[in-house]
Amino acid sequence: MKRGEGPGQSARRSSADGSRRVPRRFTHAQAVTRRRFLAGAAVVLAAGAGMAALEYGLSSGGVNVDGSFYSRYRRTQVGYTIGYPTGHGPGSVLPLIVMLHGFGGDHTSALAGITPAHAVSLLVNGEALAPMALVTVDGGGGYWHPHPGDDPMGMVVHELIPMLQDRGLGVPPRAIASMGISMGGYGAIAFAEHHPRIFRAVAAISPAIFTTYAWVRYVNPGAYWSATDFARYDAITHAGALRGTPIRVASGTQDPFHPWVEELASVLPRDAVVRFPPGGHTDGFFLSQEPPSLLFLSRHVGTR
Repeated sequence: MKRGEGPGQSARRSSADGSRRVPRRFTHAQAVTRRRFLAGAAVVLAAGAGMAALEYGLSSGGVNVDGSFYSRYRRTQVGYTIGYPTGHGPGSVLPLIVMLHGFGGDHTSALAGITPAHAVSLLVNGEALAPMALVTVDGGGGYWHPHPGDDPMGMVVHELIPMLQDRGLGVPPRAIASMGISMGGYGAIAFAEHHPRIFRAVAAISPAIFTTYAWVRYVNPGAYWSATDFARYDAITHAGALRGTPIRVASGTQDPFHPWVEELASVLPRDAVVRFPPGGHTDGFFLSQEPPSLLFLSRHVGTR
């Protein structure tokens, strides 16, 4: 089911009187406690009213590899974790997913409830993901785009990805995709908008989207350092750059960012996959959307 299909999938840009919608109960997303589940255990998650339950499990554990490097773009040491799927490990040549964490998080908390290796070793409704690696990395709290003295986007594009390509990950013709939750969901979209030749598919879960710089100043002043910065990296303004890029966006209808995600959805390419089931800006909703997001990316960048 794509954008505009099924219950709760309205993507209207404004209300009936033409005014922009204002999010309800607005509290900026905080880092959340990550729940781990046992490897191999089957989990059934209700995706929302009117939608089928999703069943997923693990084919086995996969392999996580931790590391760190000094980033010239971020001017600090950054940690990362590479997750390899079942049957693969260092030395494997695979497509790559760059998974971006939310506000207040780091590379250890980018995913809800699962490790990077578990994420790429999932079975979704009995279907194994195509082999691909997933990396998480420390991006700070600057909304994954350049700020004075800290450029997490530059770090990913010019340092992390070349380092991983030297290890056989994301080397053409094997593709690279971006994925993220909350602030990271915004970042995954922004990466594909500004670097479409690098990021060939996108999955954004509960993206923390803003529609005006005034709201940025009210909610999270550090997200953009000026009105000019907001104009340059606003995801809605630059959505046209996603034409030809497979993209999946999921947002719960009780999420305080949801009205703004609806505005984003209204300007996405018509073949974008958009899911608006019931749910909030919570760990449980994030976890429910990780398997279908990974399956989506698997079908677009994975290799069999």
